[in-house]
Amino acid sequence: MRCSNFSGSGAILGADIPGQTIIGENNVIGHYAVVGVKCQDLKYKTGDECFLHIGRNNEIREYCSIHRSSKSCDCTVIGDNNLIMGSCHIAHDCKIGKHNIFANNTLFAGHVVVEDCTHTAGAVVVHQFCHIGSYSFLGGGSVVTQDVPRYTMVAGDRAELRGLNLEGLRRNGFSDQEVRRLRKAYQKVFMPTVTSESSFEDRLSALEREIELSESPAVSCMVKSIRMSFDQGRRGICKFRTWSSS
Repeated sequence: MRCSNFSGSGAILGADIPGQTIIGENNVIGHYAVVGVKCQDLKYKTGDECFLHIGRNNEIREYCSIHRSSKSCDCTVIGDNNLIMGSCHIAHDCKIGKHNIFANNTLFAGHVVVEDCTHTAGAVVVHQFCHIGSYSFLGGGSVVTQDVPRYTMVAGDRAELRGLNLEGLRRNGFSDQEVRRLRKAYQKVFMPTVTSESSFEDRLSALEREIELSESPAVSCMVKSIRMSFDQGRRGICKFRTWSSS
């Protein structure tokens, strides 16, 4: 284990297994947190090296558990400036970005990717291999089994898209014009008229051809996030209801 400038009391750091746990500067690790121990993946082979890298300025609160990777060719990664509240769990091979807030009892299964500036409410469960896009919000008690596109909000069991994360966009400094364009793009793709017979793919392609919206960096990022969710090995996006309101 290698670490510098962190504070913690009663935490279990870096279990005696091959590999390495690296903890950056100015991290706070709460009472009875478990950081850098062996993963719970049954495919892990005893004796294999496994890794965890934690960046700077993270607050990891009481009773959290963050596991090392399941194999030597991978790594569990926590970025910078994240708030990980009490009793959260981050499993093997997860990749967590920057400036995220995970409320109490948020549970990430293995190989989950979380981008930047996301926010979960309490008691959220995320299925393995899901991708959570930047500036998204996961409602309390959600069970997320598919990808969450950037800038969106999901809730429910199983989680469904419920519109844009408007409050999160405002708090993160998105301009009124950017938000209007994102709303228009979201409506075109996810809220077709009752009489519309176009498919989801048709609506997404039509949005990409619309110059005013496609030239917006935020809209382009949202479309890219949606497209990538259907790449080979990905889980597709959370379901949506055409009558939802953003």
